[in-house]
Formats: sequence, structure tokens, C-alpha cells
Amino acid sequence: MSIFTGKTLMITGGTGSFGNAVLNRFLRTDIGEIRIFSRDEKKQDDMRHEYQAKMPEVAGKIKFYIGDARNKSTLKTAMKGVDYIFHAAVLKQVPSCEFFPMEAVKTNVIGTDNVLETAIDAGVKCVICLSTDKAAYPINAMGISKAPTPSPSQSPR
Repeated sequence: MSIFTGKTLMITGGTGSFGNAVLNRFLRTDIGEIRIFSRDEKKQDDMRHEYQAKMPEVAGKIKFYIGDARNKSTLKTAMKGVDYIFHAAVLKQVPSCEFFPMEAVKTNVIGTDNVLETAIDAGVKCVICLSTDKAAYPINAMGISKAPTPSPSQSPR
């Protein structure tokens, strides 16, 4: 028995590479439900069929929610009853973020804020937010959009 026994996990950006890895890991546990939250209905449909074929005994644990971290109402709907969240819904391709920096801000900054605020309101126990090595010393739009906000003691005066 683990802390995840019978619990509900939500993975934002759940159809991406990290989301798939987390899903595979948690399907081997006694977790109750895993919610895949993403904008890509095609990837969700492919994922649904893949798990029904390769792991039918646990495929029923997976629930799919189409939504966008930029949209609080879709988050609110998907987050009801969630215990834990892995937040992986990001724009991560450096060239895309360089060409469309405001889209990176909307997804990586505002989307993350939306996830955190909605999780607080929904009573989620724990949210794990992903970052990147590119945020440690950001030199591009993607890195800065994933960089942590400095605490007041770290801010320049």
C-alpha cells in the first residue's frame, strides 16, 4: 500500500513525452485514476487505443480531458477530485518559443499560474511542476518562461 492507493493523479500535458513516462510508471501502482489533460485530441485518442491494446487490465484507470492550461475553466472541470498533479503542459521547443515568445509566456507562465491557482481552489494535495535546465541561466524565450521567479531577497535592489 502506498500514498497513491486509490488516489487520483492528473497529468497536464499528459500526451507528451514526460506525460507518457509518468503514466507508464503510475499504471504499475495501485493508484485509482490517472487523468490525462491536454489540448491534443488526436494524441489522446491514439493513447487510449494504445493502452486498451497493450495494457487492457489497467486502461480503465486512464481518463482523458481535453483542455488547455491557459483556460481555467477547463482546468477546473478536470481537477475536481484530483489528489496529485504533474504539470507538464508547456511549450518546450526553443525555436517555437523564440518565434512566438508571447505564446511561451501564455502557456509556460500564465498556464502554470492557472494550474497552481486552480489546484489550490480544488484542494489538490500536491502539484509537481516541471522545469528545464534551460531555466537555470536563461538565454532564450523558452528558458526565461520556465525560470523560477526570484524571491524578494534575490531581487536586485
